[in-house]
Amino acid sequence: MAEIVRMPKLSDTMTEGVVAEWHKKVGETVEAGEVLAEIETDKATMEFESFQDGVLLHIGVEKGQTAAVDSILCVLGEKGEDVSELIAGDSKAAEEPKSEEKAEEVEKSTKPEESDKKKESESKKETASKSSESNGSSKKDSNKRVFASPLARKLAEEKGVDIMSINGTGGNGRIVKKDVEDYTPSQGSSNFGVSESFRDEKVSQMRKTIARRLSESKFQAPHFYLTIDVDMDNAVTMRESLKQKSDAKFSFNDLVIKAAATALAKHPEVNVSWMGDTIRYYDYVNVGVAVAVPEGLVVPVIRHADKKGLQAIGAEVREFAAKAKEKKIQPSDMEGNTFTISNLGMFGIEHFTAIVNPPDACILAVGAIRDEVVVKNGNIQAGKRMKLTLSCDHRVVDGAKGSAFLQTLKNHLEEPISILL
Repeated sequence: MAEIVRMPKLSDTMTEGVVAEWHKKVGETVEAGEVLAEIETDKATMEFESFQDGVLLHIGVEKGQTAAVDSILCVLGEKGEDVSELIAGDSKAAEEPKSEEKAEEVEKSTKPEESDKKKESESKKETASKSSESNGSSKKDSNKRVFASPLARKLAEEKGVDIMSINGTGGNGRIVKKDVEDYTPSQGSSNFGVSESFRDEKVSQMRKTIARRLSESKFQAPHFYLTIDVDMDNAVTMRESLKQKSDAKFSFNDLVIKAAATALAKHPEVNVSWMGDTIRYYDYVNVGVAVAVPEGLVVPVIRHADKKGLQAIGAEVREFAAKAKEKKIQPSDMEGNTFTISNLGMFGIEHFTAIVNPPDACILAVGAIRDEVVVKNGNIQAGKRMKLTLSCDHRVVDGAKGSAFLQTLKNHLEEPISILL
């Protein structure tokens, strides 16, 4: 018997999802546990596995389309089974994505007054255009009437596109919203004879969430920044020695995570969250580690990082990075952080500031280890240095607290044996 498969709620904040890819076509057999589609949520693009066996009889959300949670994603059943009545009778069917033509017709029929006003305004513009042409100021054919939906006209105005330059694909050549979205201005030529063009790419659910959350953080939380320079000579020597004498595998980023977690345990006033009427002090240290993926950025969490060794931390970070690359990272992997680290040192960035990642009160920006001439004990010599910048939410972490934490972190990195004992 045919069953409806609905758009899943893959994260606690997910309200809608985008089908990034279908792994099955209508008519193909699906087995329980087999990947049916890839769903783009507000946090990551994830593989969605079928919970049942059957034949894919109907796709409710095409690739690239957005649909609300619990709307019809697809229908599975027996081969040849008629599912039209099942879909029509479902109370959620009305929530399925509507075609652009239908959406535009609905707006046109429900807003007659607005449409009439627009027609009157357009009529005046045409009259003015004719007058301008009679004076030789325009080369366009003003007698050409343009048929376009209200949504298309509104979108063209917002994008600054001349509606008359767009070819319509609707009935009788009518211009619809999709025509405006797909329209690419003809390439012009600059003074240097170089063609100029551009492309617009739809914003992903992940990028929307990154934009929203970081905008809220930047404009709601008063940021200030503390930068400290760290002597990494001992850290470099220790890592090289351990690599030669054992199978221990860890990166400098793993070392920073461990050192920061240990320092946070000693400075609980930095391991906090601003809750509005209260300040939340955590009895545990969960470090979020920013990982870049093609769609944007994910922040998997190393839980109880202060209690774990370098090898354990390194193994978790590598596992999370692999899962993120393969689109198998889960929302639960990215929840519960009390502090975040962002490292751009591997890209050669020496110094940068990061935006606080809610609900944390601080985020640590880690730069590259650089060779530099330094003075030690009155002697000039070559040294390994690294800049760390702590971004703080001033509502809850003051300069003295942030500075004390950075000093402890600096000491741990300059004497790394202290965090191994």
